[in-house]
Amino acid sequence: MVTIVDYGMGNLGSIRNMFKRIKVDSEVTSDRDRIARAQKLLLPGVGAFDAAMQKISESGFRDVLDEKALVEKVPILGICLGMQLLTNASEEGSLPGLKWVNAQTVKFSFSDTSLKIPHMGWNLVHNAKNSPLTDGLPEESRFYFVHSYYVLCDDPADVLMTTFYGDYFHSIIQHDNIYGAQFHPEKSHKFGMKLLENFAKI
Repeated sequence: MVTIVDYGMGNLGSIRNMFKRIKVDSEVTSDRDRIARAQKLLLPGVGAFDAAMQKISESGFRDVLDEKALVEKVPILGICLGMQLLTNASEEGSLPGLKWVNAQTVKFSFSDTSLKIPHMGWNLVHNAKNSPLTDGLPEESRFYFVHSYYVLCDDPADVLMTTFYGDYFHSIIQHDNIYGAQFHPEKSHKFGMKLLENFAKI
């Protein structure tokens, strides 16, 4: 069972539908007790960093999320903004992040004006190292992105896969039981299905 955390910012329906399509049991909840019983957590996110962190704080389950991530060490996957929330902080706002991964979220900045922000559409993800999350994915996989900010890990060991857009950025990360994917797996067809299948098996 994958528990999808509903804190008010995310494509909850499309994520749940993708899990149904790959025949993985999932639930969407904002109930603290159900989150506390979760075997796996998925942290979605669409929108602004500070707004998301504020909603998590106001929801009253920040402490239970910390317990699941840092003490119980259940598998947790953050996607899109959800991945950025795993970091220490973001250039998009002033609030601290969850601080589960030693990383920063920074904004794209290009001298090449042909590169638009946000980075939107299909792009290749290059395999940096093996992990249960990326098992079976080819050396280059195509995923769908929509983002103006990206995660920069302090420790290269936390980087699973990278993507090139003006320069290489970290598109899939892992620190112990904490995973992040900058793209939208629920919009990424067969490669997105494979990644979510892998997460369900961790």
